[in-house]
Amino acid sequence: MTKHLLITGPPGCGKTTIVRAVVEQLRQSSARPRGFWTEEMRERGARTGFRIETIAGATGTLARVGVSSPHRVGRYGVDIEGFESVGVAEVEAALAEAQRGEPVVLVIDEIGKMELFSERFCRAVERAFSEVPHVLATIMQRSHPFADALKARCDVRLLTVTGQNRAALPAEALRQLL
Repeated sequence: MTKHLLITGPPGCGKTTIVRAVVEQLRQSSARPRGFWTEEMRERGARTGFRIETIAGATGTLARVGVSSPHRVGRYGVDIEGFESVGVAEVEAALAEAQRGEPVVLVIDEIGKMELFSERFCRAVERAFSEVPHVLATIMQRSHPFADALKARCDVRLLTVTGQNRAALPAEALRQLL
């Protein structure tokens, strides 16, 4: 059994799809999945931003075209307040459950450039990797000091999504976590 599992790979390789499949299986076990994933926002077929959705269904904005923010990734302004009110609050709720001894599996999709603009998120993730029984997260493939430190932890297993292993990774991730 792995304590924490990080899934990485290039953008669009299927990381979120893998996480969603694992969450569906976790819901049928004694583990309690808690967390969020990131989804594209589209208007008239064009990507206009990214939203956060918790496993329970709460939503918020992570980044969007037209958002005025000092934190930018490409044409997207990062909505730190929107992300923290939904995504970071979900991580903090999982921390509270773990402190009560509940069998929570924290799902974070993703630990990436936009999310890492939030200092509150970074602090919550660091605590989660120390206090939550299991973390399943997607993480940026590119080098970043915070992400690299998580990848290097001795209690983390890193899985890289490829065309050859993508279909088998949900079952592999589930085996690692339970």
